[in-house]
Amino acid sequence: MFEVVFYAVLLLFVGRAALSLWGGIKEGLRGPGPGSSVPSRGVQMVRDPVCGTFVVPDRAIALMVGRDHLYFCSTACRDTYRSRPNAGTDRVEGRTA
Repeated sequence: MFEVVFYAVLLLFVGRAALSLWGGIKEGLRGPGPGSSVPSRGVQMVRDPVCGTFVVPDRAIALMVGRDHLYFCSTACRDTYRSRPNAGTDRVEGRTA
């Protein structure tokens, strides 16, 4: 009797795993849906002038220096940039990805 219950539970778990795997395969073949967080096209990224990390401008911390916008990955990088003696005078090269 115990073997029958054990095999029934085992069959249930294997069946659910197979259905989950098949659903993932179908979703992968279909592509991202309308509610997906994956962008449909590439996003222009900018480089943090302090640590060099590339960030998405919409999610970055921005700082206006003269006419330029600088983008930072964190408030710590922004504060480090502000604490530099020549923070507003130096040019940052290669800021876009």
